[in-house]
Amino acid sequence: MIPNDRRAERERRRRRVRRRRLVTFAVVVTAVAAGAVLAAVKLTGGGAQAATRRAGEPSASSSAGVSEPASHASRRLASATVAIATVGDVVMGTTGALPPDGGRTFFDAVARDLRGGLVLGNLEGTLSTGSGSKCGAGSSNCFAFQMPPSYAKWLRGAGFRIMNLANNHSFDYGAHGLKQTEASLSARGLAFTGPPGRITVLTGHGVRVAFLGFAPYPWANDLTNIPAARRLVQEAASEADLVVVMLHGGAEGADRTHVPHGTEYYLGENRGNLRVFTHAVVDAGADLVVGSGPHVLRGMEWYHHRLIAYSLGNFAGYKVLSTGGVLGIGGILRVTLHADGSWENGKLIATELVDGGLPAPDRAGRAYGLVRNLSRSDFGSRAIHVSNTGSLTPPQA
Repeated sequence: MIPNDRRAERERRRRRVRRRRLVTFAVVVTAVAAGAVLAAVKLTGGGAQAATRRAGEPSASSSAGVSEPASHASRRLASATVAIATVGDVVMGTTGALPPDGGRTFFDAVARDLRGGLVLGNLEGTLSTGSGSKCGAGSSNCFAFQMPPSYAKWLRGAGFRIMNLANNHSFDYGAHGLKQTEASLSARGLAFTGPPGRITVLTGHGVRVAFLGFAPYPWANDLTNIPAARRLVQEAASEADLVVVMLHGGAEGADRTHVPHGTEYYLGENRGNLRVFTHAVVDAGADLVVGSGPHVLRGMEWYHHRLIAYSLGNFAGYKVLSTGGVLGIGGILRVTLHADGSWENGKLIATELVDGGLPAPDRAGRAYGLVRNLSRSDFGSRAIHVSNTGSLTPPQA
């Protein structure tokens, strides 16, 4: 499918959605520094309309229910771009092994590179209190992560705008821990995505960006159900200008840097067929796909004029994630896209884990050569080119 076909189909879907007015559309308006960012959450499968807003903010109807003339909107979107930044796994420690200063300085070394645009990360673990860990007494090879709910303010202060909860650790403390995590994020003005059927839409520079999270677990959009994933992405594409998909899948470990053909398994779990999944969601309308889960960087593929970053590795893992060798190398992916999904520019910023798992810039830039070589090895002519300073260039350029 060529880009013009994608835009035409997306506009047809958007017109159909406007005619239906979607009974299940819920709008959440979130305050942010330097203005307001609209977070629209669509819950599929029925439900009543709901609209909430903070004191002093415009009503949901004035923010989301009034359309500008089509000619004005088309001119605005023709030149509009939006910056999106993503990182891999984020764990700010766990009960009994929390970082210095109560987490206040946790992101100081990388905050400059996180700020600006819509910033997404994969939150590995819960922001919760209480017992009920999935790991029973004396269990081995089991890890449950629990960070204080107050740590949401450090995520927000570092620049994050939305966190993915579709992963194997968001349910470490059961449904109660997951609900506490969602409430903690919302209380600090952070959006989240990943629960089944959830489409979260943020607006940057007038461009509506839908975020979806997928993982092979029942508390998340199912990474292994390709037809359902396609339908959800198509639905998101009908409601937003751009669609960003975050997946959490693939086998884990220092020897899992390559993206294999076929389904990946880890500890007996089906962790998805990532090549099939990513290609399917791009075909369905995703404009950017980013991955986490293997705890290592993986290659980047240019597929149908869209970027797929299969794994961004470990971004932060204080006292809970291995930091040796390739496990200690990560990155911040920053891309700028036009409102029609076309590419403007991109950059990978090399990071590393230091002092037990704090995120820091990697002055040696090890991520650049690693991702460059993995991309070439795994994807050949479809490999993204990574320069020695991290600039990303699509292969046809």
